[in-house]
Amino acid sequence: MKDLEPNFITRPYRGVSVQEVPSLAPDALLSHVRSRRVYRRTEFIVAVHGDKRAIVQLERADGDGILTDVRDARVLAGPEDVAFVRAPTVDTGNASQIARVADPGALVTVVEGRYQHVNFIYAPAPVHIRVVEVVPPYPPKLLDMAQNVLDFDEDLPPVALDFVAIDLRELALSHPAGHYLFPCRCAGLDLDARVDFLDAGPPAAADWTLVGCERSRQIHHALYGREPAARVDFCPLLRDHDPRPTLLKCCLRERGVERDGARTIVPWGASLEEVREALKGLAA
Repeated sequence: MKDLEPNFITRPYRGVSVQEVPSLAPDALLSHVRSRRVYRRTEFIVAVHGDKRAIVQLERADGDGILTDVRDARVLAGPEDVAFVRAPTVDTGNASQIARVADPGALVTVVEGRYQHVNFIYAPAPVHIRVVEVVPPYPPKLLDMAQNVLDFDEDLPPVALDFVAIDLRELALSHPAGHYLFPCRCAGLDLDARVDFLDAGPPAAADWTLVGCERSRQIHHALYGREPAARVDFCPLLRDHDPRPTLLKCCLRERGVERDGARTIVPWGASLEEVREALKGLAA
C-alpha cells in the first residue's frame, strides 16, 4: 500500500466506500474489513460507527470479478484524527473545494458533498498562489477566472488564492489632478474630478493624468500624437516583486503564458485555458 502525501484525495472518488461497522477499535475494524469482499475499484473505506469515522486503506487481492477479497488493510486514520463535514455544494472530486471546507485541526477530513458523494483529504496543506490584479471592478476578472478554474479543475492540488489589489482610485488620489484618463470604463471609478476613458476615444487630448500602463501610453500616443501630460503606471509587473508564487497579467502580452521566476504572466485578455495553464505551473 502506498504512503499518502499531504493533500491526497482519492481520484476518482469511486475508490472510496462508506461502510457501517460494528467497531472502530483497530483490531476489530481490520478483522471486519479483511473478512469481507469489496468492489474491485475500492481503495479506501470510510468506516462509520455512530457519529465517529475511521479511514482504512486496502490492498485488494488479484482477480477480475466485480468483487474481490481484501489481501491486506491498515487503519490510515482513527476516529481521533478524522473530522466529518457535510457540505452540499462541494464537488468531492475537486481538491481545492474539499480543502476549503476541511477541518484545519484534523489529519483527515471526510466530506459529504454534492449528490451526497463522499471523499476525504489527507493532511490538507493548500498551495497559496497570489493573484495581483487592478480594481475596480469587483471581483476583478483575473481573480474571478482563477477561482472558476479551481472550481472545475479536477487535476490541480488544493490551491488557495491570496488576492493583492492594485487600486486605481488610490493611485489616482496619490497623484492629485483635476482630470484623469483611465484605459477603459468600469464600475467604481467615480472620483471628485473629471474622468475620461481612453477606449472611448475622446476627440482631443486634454491636460489630463493618464492612469494606465505602457500599452495605454502607446495608444494615447497613436491617438493624439503626443505623450499624456502626466502618467501613473499601474502595471502589476512593475509594482509587485514578491518572491512567492504569483499570477498576474500584462497587456503587452498578446497570447500564451510566460514564466518569470515565481511569477506567471497571462495576457490582459487571457482565456480560461491560459489561466488554467498558469495555475497548473504555479501549483507544481
